[in-house]
Amino acid sequence: MITASPRPAARPHTLTAPPSVVRSARAEDAAALAELSLPFVRSGALRERPVALYAAHATDFLVAQDADGALEGCVGLRSYAAETSGSTGPVGVLYNFCVAGHRQGRGVGAGLLHAALAGARVRALVALFTATTGGGDLFLRHGFAPASARQAPAAWADSLDPRRNARILARFL
Repeated sequence: MITASPRPAARPHTLTAPPSVVRSARAEDAAALAELSLPFVRSGALRERPVALYAAHATDFLVAQDADGALEGCVGLRSYAAETSGSTGPVGVLYNFCVAGHRQGRGVGAGLLHAALAGARVRALVALFTATTGGGDLFLRHGFAPASARQAPAAWADSLDPRRNARILARFL
């Protein structure tokens, strides 16, 4: 006896939306970054950041852009120097990771994460950290694992709002 409902036939790949292009953000993307992040801020998944902050830290961000130039996702990557004499090198933090609702589940987040991992390797980072209020499934599928605040850069870990109850995840490179 079959108990599962049949799945609809998969559409041919040519009928789906074209893949996003991942590129470095520019200061002029600041308003679009803030707008893209707004639904996640409203849900409590992201902290609110003013447009001026996005502009000032635009070089931290990678963006996924559709064929029409609209931003579909973003992630910030900030580097931190090694903090102790026993450290093996600098680490990074992924932050403000979001994908527009209509593009979720279509590989945009994975594309951004792959680009961020490549950027971390270019910077010779030894680990990446992130904090998530969600399940963190994308991170877990890409080699991240639960970590403690003691393992993360102190300045970043100290900035986390304990009321948000975020989980810290890390991937050692």
